[in-house]
Amino acid sequence: MSTVTTTVELDDDLYERLAAHCEEDETVAELIEELVSVYETEGAFLQEGYSE
Repeated sequence: MSTVTTTVELDDDLYERLAAHCEEDETVAELIEELVSVYETEGAFLQEGYSE
């Protein structure tokens, strides 16, 4: 099975914001993958004070 890679461009400010949330040795790509997994599981990103 082959893997296809797609490049996503982020401006420097957004990249730095994401990088600031990475755990030690975690890449921005890994953080984004984790965020998408949470979104898919929960149906929405959890926000403080948010309720349906």
